[in-house]
Amino acid sequence: MRCESGQRVWQCGKHTLILEARTLIMGVINVTPDSFSDGGRFLSAQEAIAHGRKLVEEGADLLDIGGESSRPGSEPVSEEVEKQRVLPVIESLLDRGVPLSVDTWKSGVADAACAAGASIINDIKALRGDPDMPRIAAKHGSGVVLMHIRGTPATMQSLTDYTDVIGEILDFLRASVEIAKQAGIREDAIAVDPGIGFGKTPDQNVLLLRELQQFRDLGCPLLVGTSRKSFLGHYTGRPVEERLFATAGSVACAIANGADIVRVHDVAAMRDVARIADLIVRKNPSIAP
Repeated sequence: MRCESGQRVWQCGKHTLILEARTLIMGVINVTPDSFSDGGRFLSAQEAIAHGRKLVEEGADLLDIGGESSRPGSEPVSEEVEKQRVLPVIESLLDRGVPLSVDTWKSGVADAACAAGASIINDIKALRGDPDMPRIAAKHGSGVVLMHIRGTPATMQSLTDYTDVIGEILDFLRASVEIAKQAGIREDAIAVDPGIGFGKTPDQNVLLLRELQQFRDLGCPLLVGTSRKSFLGHYTGRPVEERLFATAGSVACAIANGADIVRVHDVAAMRDVARIADLIVRKNPSIAP
């Protein structure tokens, strides 16, 4: 969506994020014991808060805070456990001045997180996992990320038998955008995410990155998350802790093919990747120092 000045924006509560000049960096904070990349590293609120502050110092434009792992094969946790993990982190990071996103598909967690100060709901089930989620997002005026997934994290990697992977994901996201609009969520608050690694084979993930421009046709900000994911290990043979360079390659290609926001663990490194990719792709000399 475009604001009155003609710039493309993503409206997230009180935050208006400008998408024209450069790619935005979303830093990941997993307050979980079992996330695929950094599970257990920031399980205590104090560790997660310190990590969030570090990510902002490194250049994160927004932070995504999650209290339930969505790695392949993971099982859900209760709303109460999820709230106990994320709420203290959200409350303590408000003073950083960047928009805070809660990574959840549960309406109760989203409601509490937005009341605590989060301005974005990053829903891996695209408002379809909890029937009350669209109302909660509309009530708070939150920005929303609608991600594509097949099944649940526990089952998704057995559900990769698409006939037309690009067309089916586009149809899913288009329908999810309509669900959001019908619930009263502002059109300029809606972002979409094709769900790299969520119910896709490595080859399908590569195809999604190659064809990202098709998702711009939905008219929404486009968020892409490739950071450290298993398909990168599939092609490089690298374990999760050695996928920085593979992540950099995928982030640069995502930006070249139309990503507006990239969700990453290694903010400082990916800020540099984005700066150079933006300088080339967006042709904006003001991006350079």
